[in-house]
Amino acid sequence: MIENDKWISIGEIVAPQGLRGNIRVKPSSDFPERFTNPGKRWIQKNNELPTEIKLNKGTLIPGKAIYVLSIEGVSNRRSAEEMIGWKLVIPIDSRPLLSKDEYHYFDLIGLEARRGPEKTLIGYVTDLIKGGNDLLEIELVEGKKVLVPFVKEIVPEIEIKEKWLLINPPPGLLEL
Repeated sequence: MIENDKWISIGEIVAPQGLRGNIRVKPSSDFPERFTNPGKRWIQKNNELPTEIKLNKGTLIPGKAIYVLSIEGVSNRRSAEEMIGWKLVIPIDSRPLLSKDEYHYFDLIGLEARRGPEKTLIGYVTDLIKGGNDLLEIELVEGKKVLVPFVKEIVPEIEIKEKWLLINPPPGLLEL
C-alpha cells in the first residue's frame, strides 16, 4: 500500500509547452537530474496517491528556473493542460544524502524560528525562496511574514531533529 505521507514534492506542473503534450515544471529540488534523466517518476493530483509515469526527456529552459518535460502517454496540449497544478513527487526515502550544512527544502519548512541566546520562539519557517541568495520566509508569531537571508551569519544554527533554527538578524530586519 502506498501512503500519501511517504512522498515529497520536487516540482509543480505550471503550464503546457507547445502542442505535443510537453509540460513546464517549476522545480523545488536542487537536483536537475530529476528533471532531465529519462526514467520512472511519479505525479500527484491534489492529495490523491501518486501515479507512476515515465519521463522520456527533460530540458531546462535557458535563463529560467523551468524545465520542459516529455512524459509517455501525454501527447497533446489538452492532456498537458489537465495536469496544471499537479506535483512531481519522489518517495521520501529516495532523498540524496547531503553534506554537513546542507538541507533539504522539505526539512526546513515548519521549523521553529528562534532568536537570541535564550532561543526565544519568534515564528515558523513557511517557505524557502530560491534565487541568487536563498531567503527563508518566516511567519512571526504576531502573524507578519518576513524574509531572512539564508546565510550562516544570520542563520548560524539548524537543528532538524529538534525542529528549530536560530536566527541572528541584523537590526531592523524583522521590522521591515
